[in-house]
Amino acid sequence: MSFDCPAYPLVRRAIQLLSAVSLGIVIVASIPVALAAGSEPPVPLAREILAQLIGINTTHAHGTTPAAAALAERFRAAGFAPADVVEVAPPDHPEQGNLVVRLHGKGKAKPVLYIGHLDVVEARREDWNYDPFALTQNDGWLYGRGTIDMKGQDAAVAATLLDMKRTGFVPDRDVIAAFTADEESTGSNGVDFLLREHRLLIDAEFAINPDGGEAGMKKGRRLYVGMQTSEKVFYTLKLTVTDKGGHSSRPTAGNPIYRLAADLTRLADFRFPAHLTDTARAYFAARAKLESGQVRADMLSVSGANADPAAIERLSQQVETNILLHSTCTVTQVAGGHAENALPQRAEAMLQCRILPGESLDGVREQIAARIADPDLQIGVQTPGKPSPESPLTPRIVTAVERVTRSIWPDVIVLPSMSPGATDSLYLRGAGIPSYGVDGMFDDLDDGRAHGRDERIGVSVFADEVKFTGALMREVSGAK
Repeated sequence: MSFDCPAYPLVRRAIQLLSAVSLGIVIVASIPVALAAGSEPPVPLAREILAQLIGINTTHAHGTTPAAAALAERFRAAGFAPADVVEVAPPDHPEQGNLVVRLHGKGKAKPVLYIGHLDVVEARREDWNYDPFALTQNDGWLYGRGTIDMKGQDAAVAATLLDMKRTGFVPDRDVIAAFTADEESTGSNGVDFLLREHRLLIDAEFAINPDGGEAGMKKGRRLYVGMQTSEKVFYTLKLTVTDKGGHSSRPTAGNPIYRLAADLTRLADFRFPAHLTDTARAYFAARAKLESGQVRADMLSVSGANADPAAIERLSQQVETNILLHSTCTVTQVAGGHAENALPQRAEAMLQCRILPGESLDGVREQIAARIADPDLQIGVQTPGKPSPESPLTPRIVTAVERVTRSIWPDVIVLPSMSPGATDSLYLRGAGIPSYGVDGMFDDLDDGRAHGRDERIGVSVFADEVKFTGALMREVSGAK
């Protein structure tokens, strides 16, 4: 097992910082974490914007241009200069519109960028108890496609910027918000497009991506605010076995389906070596505060410089923690044969991998080949991986998130995290802009409905999200 971590001093410092802040012994500047004097969180405005966005169908087939235009109209009406409200779409995908808004600051530091996608996954009316494209309030919940992923967050960001403009708030640095297209599909991704074609519009010192954050609660108890600093690399291999085929009445030992099945069986219990990233160590150090007994001891062990192999083994038995310790590959599709009465000439399987940051994609492929040990198996790359570095656990960013979180929810911890899935932060990190997934919209860990039927968010949870967004945006827009 490999526990190498060249940047461990930085991790140790971040862990110490998180622990110290949690104990209330970190002294920071006495700038109040609050809205402008005399101002309340713009919850009614955010609700109005949310209703407007939910009412615009932004699935891939319909596009995001109408939603981007609706938001742009609000910003211009609020007094933002035309040059600071930019609508742009790829020439070959005019329906996939993006909006970039800039609130000018004092120029004391490079801008901070907020990103949020406007598109949503498909939702069919016959599957839902409510109209998915109309915001509906019932029994303390707000229903609609995108309430949690992520038009709720978009509305909070937009309302905060509008409120800043209304109250005359001037940050130390520019605040940029990019409302983008095609995060949920493989079409024309808005963040990727903006970086390639309009980098100056969104160039920033660092970014906040609410879509990458996770605020978790169970049975109504708020537990943690996630701070996503990295994500696994999406990488798919295609496994292929071929044969000359023949008539099904004359079976042979070269049947590709049987051979491929045997190859896949060798992968069923295969596990990549453990690899503790900076984020994983910080995650386990913080997560241990929510646990007890052996689990707590194991998490504290793997957060340190000399992880106990037995602790690694126990944590690897649970899906939730295993995916933070290991790269993973799993079979997701199998196909073979071409006719009912013919021997198969080909059998194929898709091996979908999520690779830890810093690990070699070629090395993963080589380990798979060595495990299967079938010279006749062809292993090709179906979907190339796009590696991105971890965003550093910069003390200033950690302190800002911790401070705002505790000002609203004193008992909630900040939990550094690595996403097993993919977000638009991938493109920013690859372009040299550190990105942090942070969100204060608490979702029920036992009843998450993002992408699902009757997607919803609590009325009070949404109000808290607006408050959290406003406080954090003001905090990170300072120059120090």
